[in-house]
Amino acid sequence: MSRAAAERMAKDIGRASMESPAASLSATTATSRWAWPSVLRWIPTSTDRIIAAEKRLLSLVNWGGSSRPDFTCKSTEETEAWFIDSFEEWRKAKNLTNFILLGHSFGGYVAAKYALKHPEHIQHLILVGPAGFTSESEHKSEWLTKFRATWKGTIANHLWESNFTPQKIIRGLGPWGPDLVRRYTSARFGSYSSGDILNEEESRLLTDYVYHTLAAKASGELCLKYIFSFGAFARKPLLQSASEWKVSTTFIYGYDDWMNYQGAQEARKHMKVPCEIIRVPRGGHFVFIDNPSGFHSAVFHGCRRFLSPDHVDDQTLPDGVTVV
Repeated sequence: MSRAAAERMAKDIGRASMESPAASLSATTATSRWAWPSVLRWIPTSTDRIIAAEKRLLSLVNWGGSSRPDFTCKSTEETEAWFIDSFEEWRKAKNLTNFILLGHSFGGYVAAKYALKHPEHIQHLILVGPAGFTSESEHKSEWLTKFRATWKGTIANHLWESNFTPQKIIRGLGPWGPDLVRRYTSARFGSYSSGDILNEEESRLLTDYVYHTLAAKASGELCLKYIFSFGAFARKPLLQSASEWKVSTTFIYGYDDWMNYQGAQEARKHMKVPCEIIRVPRGGHFVFIDNPSGFHSAVFHGCRRFLSPDHVDDQTLPDGVTVV
């Protein structure tokens, strides 16, 4: 993968902060051109570094390089409206309509909720490893039930409900924060990757972007406990709204994605609009980094009716990329 591709993929990781189809355009200018000396780089001063990495990425408000206003929502309904309405304001400002919307992970959840409320603006919806399709009761996880019964599970659940986030740990580690992030990205996209392995420069770019995204002011991360219960199960799961879907949808999952594609399969049974589920080999939850060529093929396949309507039947998927 080229450096340009790595930078492009690093942009997408912002969508996964449980990330991000889009709800507020990243600030177009940096808040300050002055930068801390490299020895003090761990101190989060502004979103300059995030913005420099994102370029044309559209991040959810409170995530990535977007503005980070104080988060004041106190319920699931308020939190969903916070993201949906901010994206709608941006759409109006850009005078966009009839567009293809893609969201990854938590961004996929928000994209789907937006499409449910404003289907008239969406030509096609693409959800990549979307979070929030099932509730804890629907999933019936034996492992989680047993874990909750232990003292470790009790503490973990309390920390989740208290909004103790991984981002707080990164901020609290100060100058040791970047090294922890580097260890994670090096392992996840290196020795433990099931797909393409990043080279040293690509890994550095990704680590730098992820760290500064995590270390910036707390805002969007504070929403998670209102959207999900402990274990990343939705409090208002998308599966319950499947029969109300009004936009044709393409789901994309890596073979090793911890978000289970079977949730999309179950939702498809109740949908009244066209729906495809595509699985990409050598890819996990960050399939666009693990297998960028397979991911791009899946996206183009999902958009084929809109990009080249006269050649829909000519579109083929590379080996291993399957429609289920």
